[in-house]
Amino acid sequence: MNEVLHSRQGRMIGLFNDSYPPIMDGVALTVQNYAHWLHTKRQPVCVVTVKMPEASGEAPAYPVYRYASAPLPMRKPFRFGMPALDIPFRQTIDAIPFALVHAHCPFSSGRVALRLSRRQQIPLVATFHSKYQDDFERAVYIRRVAQWMVKQVVAFYEKADEVWIPQSAVEATLRAYGYKGAVTVVNNGTDLSSAGADVELLKQQARAALHIPRDIPVLLFIGQHIWEKNTRLIIDSLSLLKERPFQMFFIGTGYAARDLQELADRCGLSDKVTFLGVILDRERLKRYYAAADLFLFPSLYDNAPLVVREAAAMHTPALLLHDSTAGEIITDNYNGFLSAHSREAFAGRIRDLLQSPATLQQAGRQAAQTIARSWESVADEVIARYAQLIDRHVARY
Repeated sequence: MNEVLHSRQGRMIGLFNDSYPPIMDGVALTVQNYAHWLHTKRQPVCVVTVKMPEASGEAPAYPVYRYASAPLPMRKPFRFGMPALDIPFRQTIDAIPFALVHAHCPFSSGRVALRLSRRQQIPLVATFHSKYQDDFERAVYIRRVAQWMVKQVVAFYEKADEVWIPQSAVEATLRAYGYKGAVTVVNNGTDLSSAGADVELLKQQARAALHIPRDIPVLLFIGQHIWEKNTRLIIDSLSLLKERPFQMFFIGTGYAARDLQELADRCGLSDKVTFLGVILDRERLKRYYAAADLFLFPSLYDNAPLVVREAAAMHTPALLLHDSTAGEIITDNYNGFLSAHSREAFAGRIRDLLQSPATLQQAGRQAAQTIARSWESVADEVIARYAQLIDRHVARY
């Protein structure tokens, strides 16, 4: 498969997304791992994304091309991309010979990818990652405008040569938006692994490194601190358990971070709930995953969250909601847990699970075996799919 791509010697694979480290949402991390493993496997690859002040010192092994952007006040730290106004960027990117472009979002970077695919007559892959309608309705408050914006998203995906989704349940969202074309499931991976390790010892060492007592149950949430991820349900549920011993860690940031912390304080949880902000150090993040007994992720907003797979890699099972898209990969009481959507039900499941360490440990083992997949294996699949698409495209022209 490598030989097929290298037969277009010097032609680049372009990965396009509106977020990229130092923004550390799930899609940014996906693109970063695509780029890392494609480069590791000797594929010419670059990333195209927005400019960020914090990114001035980056020095990855592959090119990262950034274009002009402005802050999005309601969605910090995300940016509004303006590639059409960035003439030096356009001159640079137009001079690059691409073999294939892969858009991971339908907005500014996706439009750049679409323009290049038409200009250079090369294949465009577009992955549908997010429930954009939820974002639109919160941003514009007018349902008709949000629906029009969704139609523009669908129109973008209809122009792609292939549309990928990160797990099969995501198809229902895309169909509900009005997309009628074919889709291909390409699962996400994780760069975390406990393979070959003594997991119990690994968890003990993680707790010791983080100064967490061994007899205190640990709960964890990692992700954007936004209301769309149903973060309020976590605090509301824990407020029903505040007489019980536990330690809850929130890792990440978002527009609701301060309000979420104030809610925890009002609920009398300030001594049990700790907000750690963004953690970019993957080894430190790995320790929190390993130290946790249960990962809490009650989001109805997410399609295929990486964080659930990352927790699984460290033998930490997750509690999600019944009928959530994210919960598709969970078989209740086997490789994770599902709850009804109420604070009483969610709190009840947390309470019962913390009283049964053996159930958590067994589910953690099954999660590691059935949910966690390495990004390296994903990259092998991606390279093969790219090669097939490039060959089909060349045969047509």
